Amino acid sequence: MIKLHDKYFKPFISAEQIDEAMERLATEIAEDVGDEIPVFVGILNGSFMVVSDFVKKYKNPCEVTFIKLASYEGVKSTEDIQRLIGLTQDLTGRTVIILEDIIDSGNTLAEVHRIFKNENVKSLKIATLFYKPEAYKKDFKLHYVGIEIPNKFIVGYGLDYDGLGRNIPEVYQIKQTQHMTNLVLFGPPGAGKGTQAEFLKTKYNLVHISTGDVFRYNIKNETALGMLAKSYMDKGELVPDQVTIDMLNAEVEKNADANGFIFDGFPRTNAQAESLDKLMDSKDSQINAMIALEVDDEILVERLLGRGKTSGRADDADESIIRNRIKEYYSKTAILKDYYASQNKYFGVDGVGSIEDITVRLSSVIDNL
Repeated sequence: MIKLHDKYFKPFISAEQIDEAMERLATEIAEDVGDEIPVFVGILNGSFMVVSDFVKKYKNPCEVTFIKLASYEGVKSTEDIQRLIGLTQDLTGRTVIILEDIIDSGNTLAEVHRIFKNENVKSLKIATLFYKPEAYKKDFKLHYVGIEIPNKFIVGYGLDYDGLGRNIPEVYQIKQTQHMTNLVLFGPPGAGKGTQAEFLKTKYNLVHISTGDVFRYNIKNETALGMLAKSYMDKGELVPDQVTIDMLNAEVEKNADANGFIFDGFPRTNAQAESLDKLMDSKDSQINAMIALEVDDEILVERLLGRGKTSGRADDADESIIRNRIKEYYSKTAILKDYYASQNKYFGVDGVGSIEDITVRLSSVIDNL
């Protein structure tokens, strides 16, 4: 991670990936242009690195020139672009290819087209190393695109943040730190996990994501992910982790403004925990803690047998089934306990006592994260 002025940026696109994209653009353009000598036009300040590296890879004869956006002189918003300066070459009958570092809204591109429409060029084509399709608002054709990227602010490889960062050979993406509290909540059958999750989500304004509920919702509503999961379940196969992660991602996206999430029922394995970490990192966030309610086995058995008398659930009425469920819980949780403990994120909380007392203990952990 790097810091430029008051902002932090995380690694996004490596120098190797940029080099591959530049090589691909140069080859593609050379094949299209053939024996013709094109004029490559870079727009300062951002495109100087793109143009420099591109022409080194372009094996055929070519000409290179630069123009500059006048609005870059003291104007912050691309909405204020007014004119281009530095265009002194006669381009009549020539093939002109604009080499852009990045195209997002397309406002610069609109100005380029306005200027060049009176230049009597043979053809005007646009090549860009980076392209943000989510942000693009114009109808101008982009003839060559190196790498499509999400609509997030980036620096490096000619792109700057308030003057800094242009000289970095890689590309970094802004880290939009989210002040979120994300919990993985665990507890053996009968520990009262569901009850506590309801209290915690209300107290801290968190979104409770139960994997079971998410699966049932997607299958019931016949979403694409639900049908995909069902296809595995119908064959008696385990649903791949990626399908589950994609479902969780959809839930997180639905609640993008949430203060945080309580994940219930996921992860169950180290691989799933790693996938969840990657998911949260993509949101510029992280799992803050795994909290496990700890209750003596005999108390759990007693609670579940008591619940079975009123719930009608067969698995709450058979002591051998109950003990097997508890044993299975510990075998799975032990793996994750080590995973999160290695990150100093594991917290065991006494789950015996009144609902209020347990909530206080859980809150004490959360308040000190």
